[in-house]
Amino acid sequence: MKKWLFFPLFVMAGTAICAQQEDSAMIKRISDEILTHGKAYENLRHLTKKIGGRLAGSGGMVKAEQWGLKVMQESGADKAWLQECMVPHWVRGGTDAAEAVYTVPATGTKNMIPKKKGLDIVALGNSEGTGKSAVKADVLVVNSFDELESKKDQVKGKIVFYNYKFNDTYVQTFLAYRDAGQYRGQGPSRAAKYGAKAVIVRSMSHAADNNPHTGATRYDSAYAKIPAVAIGLRDADWLSEQAAKGIVKVSLKTNGHFLPDTIGHNVIGELKGSEYPGEIIVVGGHLDSWDNCEGAHDDGAGCVQTMEILRAFKAIGYTPKRTIRFVLFANEENGLRGGNKYAEEAKAKGEKHIFAIESDAGGFTPRSLGFTLPDDKFAKVLQWKPLIAPYGCTEFQKGGGGADIGPLARTQGTPTGSLNPDSQRYFDIHHARSDVFEAVNKRELELGAVNMAAIIYLIDKYGL
Repeated sequence: MKKWLFFPLFVMAGTAICAQQEDSAMIKRISDEILTHGKAYENLRHLTKKIGGRLAGSGGMVKAEQWGLKVMQESGADKAWLQECMVPHWVRGGTDAAEAVYTVPATGTKNMIPKKKGLDIVALGNSEGTGKSAVKADVLVVNSFDELESKKDQVKGKIVFYNYKFNDTYVQTFLAYRDAGQYRGQGPSRAAKYGAKAVIVRSMSHAADNNPHTGATRYDSAYAKIPAVAIGLRDADWLSEQAAKGIVKVSLKTNGHFLPDTIGHNVIGELKGSEYPGEIIVVGGHLDSWDNCEGAHDDGAGCVQTMEILRAFKAIGYTPKRTIRFVLFANEENGLRGGNKYAEEAKAKGEKHIFAIESDAGGFTPRSLGFTLPDDKFAKVLQWKPLIAPYGCTEFQKGGGGADIGPLARTQGTPTGSLNPDSQRYFDIHHARSDVFEAVNKRELELGAVNMAAIIYLIDKYGL
């Protein structure tokens, strides 16, 4: 009796080993294709150097959408199309400028000499410009919202400078970004509540340079929409130090404004499932970028990785069991219209999405994969870690997703995941003029695609 019990267990163990060997060989095959014949780096070169910035509503957006559709088709999609959605159309409207007027003691006298210093600034996305004339006012430095409240009687007629620094103790730099981001998002309206004329926000970065970092702000309709800019870190430190010595007056000139909403598109490629075509796996990144940069890491990297997975699957002759969609989402940076539209249409059509993964954390070395799914499904995914770890993602973490696939999770309960590259350099360039093609390493970019392709292959084969 014991022998007969032992035999089925032996067979089952042997079957599991064979399956593991088969999966390991397939992932190696995918990896070899991407690392030796990959197109991601050259696709990124074209996107950044030939098209450049592609903020929602801009001419760059239109060019990027047409280019993305062409690459999806050339990469071998069974079907590729543009999914229309209305997007906001904010324009910078010209060059942002700021100048500080301050005083220094004259040598050998008690007289004070007025001096001027240009400040490196960039208007926050969605912000209202100053109008034809610059805004000129004394600067009030606050280091937190608590300090703003304590100084609320001093705010009226001033330019409030939020000098809230990135928390250097967070090794996971996205925690520092989330912590500081409230000042960019809420800061203008909270200062306008007490009569501020404009806002300067310390850039969301711990870089060593002076490049200012933009990003979207959100106005509270209860208060005036005042101009808002981000300032480079070296100038932020100077402004804080100078204000501590005496009165500093700053002149700000910005031109940001909204035009009417316009038509944008999600770019979608699809490989049809051979066994379960009604079960859909989504992988994607967002095609838009801010206008002050090339958007290489944010999120050109995620877009070309997405299309590289499609190309590699077709190149090795892989036929998926389930339908895999490759999506370049529209308008993540200042509206999220693309992600919302995709989820809305999926719900209206009764589509079943079993998993969605996003790359929107840069094209750096892959470190981990994050997952937001029930415990039993996470336990299943954890079994695959030894298969993927050799390619970079040595950790599987609870908690993963992204802004563009968030609507799928909220409307359908879709399990989500994210590629988590090394984040130490990401916020040096995030939303700054330094986010350019030259900042991306070819090998790191390709390895990100390898790791996402591997988890997609395993979920496609075994389901969740």
